[in-house]
Amino acid sequence: MSTDLKQSSIDNHDCSLTADEQLHRIGEVRNLLGDVPDKLSTFCSDGTISRYLRARNWNIKKAAAMLKDSMKWRLEYKPEEIRWEDVAHEGETGKVYRSKYFDKYGRPVLVMRPSRQNSKSAKGQIKHLVYCMENAIMNLPQDQEQMAWLIDFDGYNLSHVSMNLTRKTAIVLQGHYPERLGVAILYNPPKFFEPFFMMVKPFLEPKTYRKVKFVYPNDLNSKSIMEELFDMEQVESAFGGNDEEGFEISKYAERMRQDDLKIPLFWTRYDLGSSVPQLALVTPIAQKSDSDSEPSKMHPAQNSPSHKEDSERLVNEIQNGLK
Repeated sequence: MSTDLKQSSIDNHDCSLTADEQLHRIGEVRNLLGDVPDKLSTFCSDGTISRYLRARNWNIKKAAAMLKDSMKWRLEYKPEEIRWEDVAHEGETGKVYRSKYFDKYGRPVLVMRPSRQNSKSAKGQIKHLVYCMENAIMNLPQDQEQMAWLIDFDGYNLSHVSMNLTRKTAIVLQGHYPERLGVAILYNPPKFFEPFFMMVKPFLEPKTYRKVKFVYPNDLNSKSIMEELFDMEQVESAFGGNDEEGFEISKYAERMRQDDLKIPLFWTRYDLGSSVPQLALVTPIAQKSDSDSEPSKMHPAQNSPSHKEDSERLVNEIQNGLK
């Protein structure tokens, strides 16, 4: 068990359990998991178990079963072995990419542009999305465990609708990345999308569904939502921000290649004696409607760390663990 536990209202969940009760349930899940393969020792941290418990409303047996499925999936799919060069052909149009900025709650931002779809391979598209998810997780600040999605519907039409891909994507994201989504901004979706979204609703967990926000340009309420979540000086102009640079594949590819170099360190650092990944305990709060739709109440990130600083931080953690 981690001794460096910090209480937080990461997902602002309704939770009547005390910190000690949460820790007890985490221990019970760990007992049900049994021996964990060495390759998954970092993944199966207290923080991970806590997320799976929250996804199953703190039901120990359901959380353990869900986590076992994810462990099996990770051993077979090997998401930590995917590199940029494996998915570069899928990512060259900028249909999904991690932005250079974080939101005001310290969450990395994945930008999605479904109209830039350049592949008919559901397998390839999901592999690319998994790579982006793993990359965003690797770049999480120490006190954060969720991310934000900005989905741009410019140019989106009926030819981009795929129930099959949506269903498969939902299975992977909800089954193997629970409690990783903080908020999803659907920016200026066309009118036909809302009925489609209602058709998709059965594939989504209620918690996930409530984290989705429809945002429209020239709408004052939408502007307020964006300004509450983001520093608009950093946000792309396509989302009403002031960044005119946009997506450049050559620069982004180099960023991803540099990030790929950090992956082995990320998956071994905790095994070498440094601190266990932070466990986010949920602070008990009163019953509240639509609580899951609110962003995590974390301290805003002051600045997005540079890739050089990220690498140096990981190396220092390993060196400290070896002392």
